[in-house]
Amino acid sequence: MMLAAILVLAVGTYAFRLSGVLLRDRLELSAPLQRMLPMSAAALLAALAGTAALMAGSEFAGFARPTGVLVGALLAWRKAPFVLVVIVAAAVTALLRLAGVE
Repeated sequence: MMLAAILVLAVGTYAFRLSGVLLRDRLELSAPLQRMLPMSAAALLAALAGTAALMAGSEFAGFARPTGVLVGALLAWRKAPFVLVVIVAAAVTALLRLAGVE
């Protein structure tokens, strides 16, 4: 049963992606919509990152995780190397949790 569900989802995902390629020339988008599409992708990514940073399941994740994400975002904005961004963000979160900040 599980294998059948995986196969159905795989075929559906492939068909959904293939339809975008096949219908690209048939669908005419207006100029304002074409300008907004890249921004919508960035907005979706920001919403996913915000949700992951602030929520643990259906509850607030506490203050340690968002603080670590904020420190990581600040380092990324200052163009720090990616490895440093990840290590410092994780260290800030771990130190806050060690100090008792949830």
